[in-house]
Order: sequence, then structure tokens, then C-alpha cells
Amino acid sequence: MTQDTRSYILNNIKLPINASFKEAFSVAKEKLKRLGIKNGSAEMRIFRRSTDARDKNNIIFVYSVLITDTFSENESEKLIKNGFILLEAATLDTEIGNEQLKARPVIIGSGPCGIFAGLMLAEKGYRPIIIERGSSVKERQAAVLKFKEEGILDLNTNIQFGAGGAGTFSDGKLITRINDKASSYVMQKFVDFGAPSEILYLARPHIGTDVLSSVVDRMLKKIEELGGEVIYNTTYLDSYSLNGKSYVKTTKGDFPAGAIILAIGHSARDTYDTMISRGYNIEAKPISVGMRIEHLREKIDEAMWGKFAGHSALGSAEYNLSYDTKNRGVYTFCMCPGGEVVPAASEAGGLVVNGMSGSLRNGKNSNSAVVCSIFKEDYGNTPIAAIEFQRTIERQAFLAGGKDFSAPIITVGDFLSDKLSREPRTVLPSYRSGSYVKLARPSEYLPDFVCNSIKTALLNFDRKIKGFASDDAVLTGAETRTSAPIRILRDNETRLLIGSDNIYPCGEGAGYAGGITSAAIDGLKTALAVIKRFKPFCE
Repeated sequence: MTQDTRSYILNNIKLPINASFKEAFSVAKEKLKRLGIKNGSAEMRIFRRSTDARDKNNIIFVYSVLITDTFSENESEKLIKNGFILLEAATLDTEIGNEQLKARPVIIGSGPCGIFAGLMLAEKGYRPIIIERGSSVKERQAAVLKFKEEGILDLNTNIQFGAGGAGTFSDGKLITRINDKASSYVMQKFVDFGAPSEILYLARPHIGTDVLSSVVDRMLKKIEELGGEVIYNTTYLDSYSLNGKSYVKTTKGDFPAGAIILAIGHSARDTYDTMISRGYNIEAKPISVGMRIEHLREKIDEAMWGKFAGHSALGSAEYNLSYDTKNRGVYTFCMCPGGEVVPAASEAGGLVVNGMSGSLRNGKNSNSAVVCSIFKEDYGNTPIAAIEFQRTIERQAFLAGGKDFSAPIITVGDFLSDKLSREPRTVLPSYRSGSYVKLARPSEYLPDFVCNSIKTALLNFDRKIKGFASDDAVLTGAETRTSAPIRILRDNETRLLIGSDNIYPCGEGAGYAGGITSAAIDGLKTALAVIKRFKPFCE
């Protein structure tokens, strides 16, 4: 009887939050024993762990255990019949094409999309060049701190631009809704470069901005070690062809490019403007706008965890809320437990906020975006109008805050009562350490239908999480960069820009991703498309 080494997943192992991994393995071993399958040599590891807090008096962890061993055909059939799931190996096709690159591949942007595209190309000997308008991690951290403390914005190095992209200064969440085998490859790479190994099994993995920045730095340095280049403080301006070769035009001169991977991120509005003016195939997308809401972390923990609040095994509580007003949706986005609201502007005269937290998530406040869906018809259904819709809100928020990058704030109690009378007392705003905020009505910068939709949703959210709409919670505006407002159209199979033979739009900035992991996967797959087509450039 033939035997093969296979891996099976046993799901739905429910244990107290104090239980150890060994107890989850014991449950799996006992089930194998009851099936008459010897497991003395079986290798076991935690494949997934999620939290079930529906009963706050009995919060439990739900485990999935991965079992790898040599199984006979009969044993395999028995496992499948009794609820075990065969894990199919996640393989990446890295077949190298026959077409000769005329120059090294050039990647525009060093966010997760650009990094994973660059890492794959570098590992396969393609020596990519990454063009990044912002600075390295260390210099970027200094620029972000200067903006926070002094209100001096560097237009090219900030929370949106620089090594690692916008995700570097966030919570470092790695949750993705896409069901793609490449996600395990991405997670493992993060671990290889210094992320905690727990992201491989947590149902809601995160790294934290403090750890993620170091991981990003190591990844970019590895690309350089493998023969690639990362050119910082260099803005991509355009691309063109001359004598059968392609070039990218930048603020530091022109670079020949065998293939151009556009991993520009969702805030590269100047690049959008250039591509729109050139007549590229670009369409508008639905977007979302709103504010950040802050509560005391301990209050959210109590509402979510009950008597288990503060338990070391649980950490800080997360939530994910949504409400359909029947006209449009309102939902929470990018929840940052124990985090802070940060200044995320990238243009003069415009104010944008985002959320960020460290790996420990132990700050005083927890925050998330509360945003309302915006349909294409709301702003005019064109790419230019979509960008201008965001810009208009940001400019009005800048004015509402006092024109010095102070953020407009309001307590939830005042917002729901249509008043502006109360300075925050219990929940103190974390934006720029609370030193640069100004009371203002959200209607000064957000459309009325957005304000009204969020008011209705807050009352609904309060029924789901007690105290969510408490009078002393704080709203800070404006949140506008939840996703790219446009989509750069590409061929589904080749990933080439429609109408181009060597430009590959990808990631969140091109409208094909919605977070760190999905952007990384899209960059990875775009690199594989280049590899499948081309041989490395030979000088």
C-alpha cells in the first residue's frame, strides 16, 4: 500500500484562552487515535487561531491544527471522511520567459506592492531598480516626527510617501479578504525579515508600525544585496519610448526600463494626473470618506471582552462594524487598538488623518475610521472628479482646523446633538499629541449626506458595542484615503496596462488591492508575469 507525506487541517478545536498549543495538539492526536491512525511521527503546528467572544462569560480560542505525516490511501480517505481538510501546497510558478529584456525592470514605488515585486525579481536575477519619491525608513521616520511636532510637511516624505508606503505608518494589519494561496508566501516572507511568527496563524495578524518599519528596511536592503537598486528622493514623472526602448522620466533624470511596474500607491495624484492627460485607460471607483473615532482603550476592551478585559492572552480588543442605511453603507475601517490618530497629509493646504499603532497596542486610546460609501454618481463619475472630491474635503478640513494642520475635532455627543459646545474631557484626542486640534462641525468639511449617514450608523454601532456612541468619544477629520479613487485598467492575463506593451499597473494605487497583504500579493503576481514573459537583461 503506497504512502505519501501529506498535510491535513483539523478545524474547530475550542479551548479556554489559558490553554497551551500542546492542548490543541492533544485534541488532534486523540481524534487521530480514535480513527485508528498512528501519529507518533506526526508533525503538528498551529495553522490558525481565532477568538470567539460571543459569550463574554466564556471567551475561547478556536484552533486549527496542521498535521503532517505519511498517510496511506486508506488513512487519507478516513481523514477526509471525518472532517480533516487536505492542505494543497501553495506553489508559485516562476517559469522564465523567452523574450529578452532590453533593460532592467523599473518599479515605481516601494510600498508592499513594489517591495514584493522587487524582491521576487531580485531573487530571480533581474536586478530591478526601484524608484521611490520619498526617503529611506530612518529619514522618513524623522520627517513624520517633524510634521507631527512642528507641522512642517515634507511633500515627498510623509505618512503616504517613502520606504514601505502608507502601510508602514499604520497598524501593520495583514488581514486580507482575498482567498489566495500566495498569502502564505507573503506572510512567511514577513517572518523571514523579522515579523513575529504568530502572524502565520493568527486570524487577525498584525505587525505594528515599530516592527514593520524595520522589516521594510531589511527587505529593501536585501533587494540591493541581490543586485537591485533603490533610488530614494526621486519622483516619477512620466514614461516614453525612443528608438524601440522604453524610459521612465524622473526628477533625477531618465532611466531605461525593460518593464515598468507601476506600484504607485493610492496618493500619487500627480501620477494620476499625468496618466489621465496622456489618455491612459483609467476609470473612477467608488470610495469612502469620513472621520476617525477614538475611545479609551480600556472601555473598548471592557465592551468587547467583558470580565476578560486586560487578559494577557487577548491583548487589546478589535472591532469591525458596518451598517446599511438603505441609501449607502457606513463601516469602520483600519481599527487601531491602543493606537493614535496621525497626520497623513501629502499636499499643501489639505488635511488627512489616519490611524497607527505599535506592535504592543498599549496606548491609552483605540481608534478606527468611521466612513461612508461614496458612489461614482456622487462626484461626477470621472477619475478627475473622484480625485477632486477627496481634495475638496481635505482642503475644507484644513480650513476647519485653522490652516496650520491642526485637526477639526468634535465629541460624539455634540455631533449627534448638532452642537459645538464641549471640549473633550475623558477621551483626549491623540492627533499630534492633542496639541493641535480645534473644535469644528464635521459639516464644515464633509457633505451633509455623509454626516447624516454616520450619525445613524453610530447609534446602530452603539447597540453592538456598548458605549461606542458615548458622549465623550471623539471624532477627528478628515479620513479620505481609504482606497484609490481610480482604477488603471489592465489585461487580466498579462497584467499589462491596456494599450501598452511594457507598463504593469498594480497594487492599491492602481485599484487592485486594499491593504498590505493584498497589495503585496498583487505585486508578487505582477513580478511573476514579468518573469514568465522575459529573460533577465544582459548588459
